[in-house]
Parts: sequence; C-alpha cells; structure tokens
Amino acid sequence: FLKYYYGIYFGSDVLELGDSDFDRSAAMHETLLVEFFAPWCGHCQQLAPEYEAAATKLKGTLPLAKVDCTVNSETCERFGVNGYPTLKIFRNGDEAGSYDGPRTADGIVSYMKKQAGPSSVSLLSEADLDSFVDSYEASVVGFFSGEDSTQLAEFLKVSSALRDSYRFAHSTDVGTGLKYGVDGECVLLFRPPRLNSKFEENVVKYTESISYSSLRTFIRDNVFGLCPHLTSENKDILRGSDLLTAYYNVDYLRNLKGTNYWRNRIMKVATQFQDRGLSFAVADRQEFQDELEEEFGVGSSEGGDIPLVTIRTREGHKYSMQEEFTRDGKSLERFLEDYFAKRLKRYVKSEPVPESNDDPVKVVVADTFDEIVNDPEKDVLVEFYAPWCGHCKNLEPIYKELGEKLSGDPNIVIAKMDATANDVPPNYDVQGFPTIYFVPSGQKDQPQRYEGGREVSDFITFLKKEATNPLILDESRDEL
Repeated sequence: FLKYYYGIYFGSDVLELGDSDFDRSAAMHETLLVEFFAPWCGHCQQLAPEYEAAATKLKGTLPLAKVDCTVNSETCERFGVNGYPTLKIFRNGDEAGSYDGPRTADGIVSYMKKQAGPSSVSLLSEADLDSFVDSYEASVVGFFSGEDSTQLAEFLKVSSALRDSYRFAHSTDVGTGLKYGVDGECVLLFRPPRLNSKFEENVVKYTESISYSSLRTFIRDNVFGLCPHLTSENKDILRGSDLLTAYYNVDYLRNLKGTNYWRNRIMKVATQFQDRGLSFAVADRQEFQDELEEEFGVGSSEGGDIPLVTIRTREGHKYSMQEEFTRDGKSLERFLEDYFAKRLKRYVKSEPVPESNDDPVKVVVADTFDEIVNDPEKDVLVEFYAPWCGHCKNLEPIYKELGEKLSGDPNIVIAKMDATANDVPPNYDVQGFPTIYFVPSGQKDQPQRYEGGREVSDFITFLKKEATNPLILDESRDEL
C-alpha cells in the first residue's frame, strides 16, 4: 500500500513508530535504526529518499524506522531529541547510541550491516576465514586458544565498542590461521584484497596483550596502509591528517588492473616520503569532481586520464601539482620535494581583485584578505556572506549604513567577502551566512565572532566597546 512520506506518496519499507507503539515495536527488533524527524525540516527532506533506499536494501537484515516528532513529542523528548533529523540505534528496545555514520543510502547500509548480529563473527574453519577477509573493507581477526580465553573476552569488548568502524571476526582454534603464520594467540589485520601491493604487507600482526586502547591504536595506525582508496564514506577520517590525493578513474569493480597501475606508481614514490608526516590516497575523479571544481577550480575536462594530484593539510592549506603526472613518478617526486622544502605556493580560490574599492563597505577577496583584514594598524569588522542568502540581503542596507557612519574613521574598516567564491582562512569558522567577525588591530590571530544584534545601533554599541581606538562617527548622519 502507499505511504505518505515527507510530502510524497509511495510504498515504504521504513517503519512508522509513535508514542503509542514505540516501546513495544522497538523491543521486537534486535537492532533498529530510528530517524526522529519533522516534516518541515529541509535536512530531513534531503535524507528521506536515501533513508528509504537504505531501508529497502536492508529489508530482511535489519529494519529502519522513523518517528514524526511534531505529533509524537513524548517519545522524542524522552530520547533527548532537540534537532532534526536525529538518528539513534536501538537494541532490543533500548537506546544503544547515536548514529554517526554517512547519510547516503549506501553509507547507511554499510554502517548498519556492521550493527546487525554479533560484533565479531565466529569463524569455524579456514574456508570461513578466507571468505570473511575477501571483503571490500579491512578485516580484524583474532585467533584464540578456546572459548574461555581471557584475551578473547577482551577482544569481544573491543569489537563491541568499535563495530561501527571496523569488521571483526574471531576463531577459537589458532590453527585456522596457520597459513598466515599464526602459531599462538594473536590478532591479524587484513587489508582489503583489492589494495594488495608489493609495496607493503597485506596482513599486519598484533601480538601484544589485548586492551581497548592498544588494539584501537594498532587498528587505526594500520588499517588504511600506505595508500588507501579515499571515498565519500571515509574522507573525514583520512582528512584528519595532512593528505596527498591522486584523483583519476579509480574503479576497483570494472578496472582493477588500470586502477592499481597508477596507484602502484604513487606508492613507489610514497615509500620514499612515508615517514615525513604526509598521508597518501587515491580517489575516483568522478566521485569528487564537484569538490575539485569548488576547492581547486579544476574543470571536468582538465587532465584527461592522467592522475590529478593535490595536498590538503589539517589546517586547510591546499596545494595542486601543476606538472603533469609522469609514469616514472619523477614529477610526483619533485612535487613532494618542493612541498617539504616549503617551495610550493598555496592554492587559494579567489575572485579577481576589484579594480576600485572606494565604497564604505570594502570588498575583500581571498587574494586581498591579508592586505585588508590582517592590516595590523586597523580594526576590521568582516562579514562572510553568500549571494543567495536571504538574511545577507536583509543585512546589506544596514551594513552599508554602518560603513557610511564609520567611513571617516581611519582606524576601522567595515568589510565583506563572498565566502562561496573565496577560500575562507582556516581560523575562521564559517558554517552559515552571514557570519561576522571582529578582527582587532595587533591581534589578527584572534578573530572574535560577532554574536550581537543586526541593527546599526547594535554594531555601533559593540564597536564602541571593542574597538582599539574611540570611534569617529560621521556626524552628517543621524546620531545614534
């Protein structure tokens, strides 16, 4: 039958729960993902088709449910829902924790499959082991002397805590891992078979006594290897460190040989630089094309089949390899030598510098940010805006009036920057628009977020308090 979901009628595999049946229905399922939503919420509407598709793919494995908080406030309040959408995982009716995984259908499916059943799969034979490690993702497998092993008990605690992030399995017969050199209790980390390479070990052995912190550190330090496959699902983890990425036609399903042809050349060079604090990855150009265009100004037709190489640091600094990638890897070597010698010019996305900038509100672009906002002699109030933002348009005449009132003050600058067309410096947190910062003279490394009202009088009151020098207001305008 047809169900009504966020304004659309269609068949649904998502369970609808409410105040009257939530506890009873949730208790019927070993593992359940629940979305708490409001029909008017834009992010909920965006998630809806992905959530539906995930529910269909997971049908028969584990269910997905939803609760409309506008009509089931009791349930939503009980589980501390204060924003939409909120996703939580339940086990046998009890809240097990927040869902922190991807918001795409495939991402939800992958994440929730790890939630189904035991946190560690029991392997009874060598065939079971071979089948388990033949996966698109890395596998962590423990080998123990028996069911009563104290190390097995510790391993299962770790697998339960980390099941969201990694695949775990165990065997109570150490002989199961004989062909991998297992001769006593240990843990092996198997990297995905598609990423096997002569430049690194495909299986890494952990032989210490198992504790949560030590095994977690071992997995985190080894799971990705020298040059992992960057995807939209793991990008946030991999970009937690300084990362060089080579973008090209990465397709492990249809073109394994071609994909690893370029990856092996990158890995050969990476082995020379792997202890210098830079991580390496390959990524599918098509998957990240929108991001490449947005972040590096690279059009879809540029580069052809040759890898496009970028570096992005944790601080948000970006570099792009200008020389064409050569098959012998020499151009990549030169790029890395220049990077570590600090000879590379950072890539900064910037609009052209305005030919004239005489209006009361100064226009800032990325290439003039240092010159205008970081002028050590001046206090600067800078607005980060988006051209399509309604709140920004409402603020514009007020901000212009503020600029006019302070146009005769040589110590203060009222400025604005289009944050969609220019890179925002890393020490400014701009998540929504408009975002306004006050940057005092002599303290350019300590921008202060403006949280006050949006009337001219509010800005003047704030600046009178925070400005380095007394304000000089234009008396020709109405005095506030």
